[in-house]
Amino acid sequence: MIRTARLLLRPADWRDLDAFHAILSNQQAMRYWSTLPHGTREQTRDWLQAMIETPPGEGEDWVIELHGRAVGKAGLWRFPEIGFILHPGYWGQGFECEALEPVIERAFSVHRLPSIFADVDPRNTTSLKLLSGLGFAESGRAQRTLRLGEEWCDSIYLQLYGPTG
Repeated sequence: MIRTARLLLRPADWRDLDAFHAILSNQQAMRYWSTLPHGTREQTRDWLQAMIETPPGEGEDWVIELHGRAVGKAGLWRFPEIGFILHPGYWGQGFECEALEPVIERAFSVHRLPSIFADVDPRNTTSLKLLSGLGFAESGRAQRTLRLGEEWCDSIYLQLYGPTG
C-alpha cells in the first residue's frame, strides 16, 4: 500500500467491483479509454479479475481510494505502459497526479524500468497535460490505432525516462 497526502493506493480486490462498474460503465469516464463503456457487471468483473491476477513481474496496478471509497485506478497495467482512470465526480482535484507520482517513482526505483510509455488519444487534452506535467514527452503519433464501435481513434505516444534510462 502507498499513502499520499489524501489517498490510499492499494491492490484491487473483489469489494471494488461496484465502484469500478460505476466508473467503467460511465460514458464520460470511458470517453478516451481503450474499450467502450461496460454494459454489464460481468464485463467489469472480468476486467477486475485481470487486474487482480496480474503477475507481479508483468505489471503493478493500484486502486485509488479516497475516504475508504475506490474512486479510480493508476498503475502500470503491463510494464512499461502506464494507465489511469478516475470517476468523473473526482476530476479536477489533483487526485490523478497525486496517485501517479508514487506509481512513477516505484516504476523506476523498485521495478528498475528504464522508461514508462503512454498511449493517449489526441483529443484527451486533460491526460496529455497531466502527463506532460509529470515529465512525459511526445515520442510519436499514429492515426487510426484503435476502433471503438464505429469510431476510429488516433494515438499520441509519450515516454518518460528514468534516472538510468
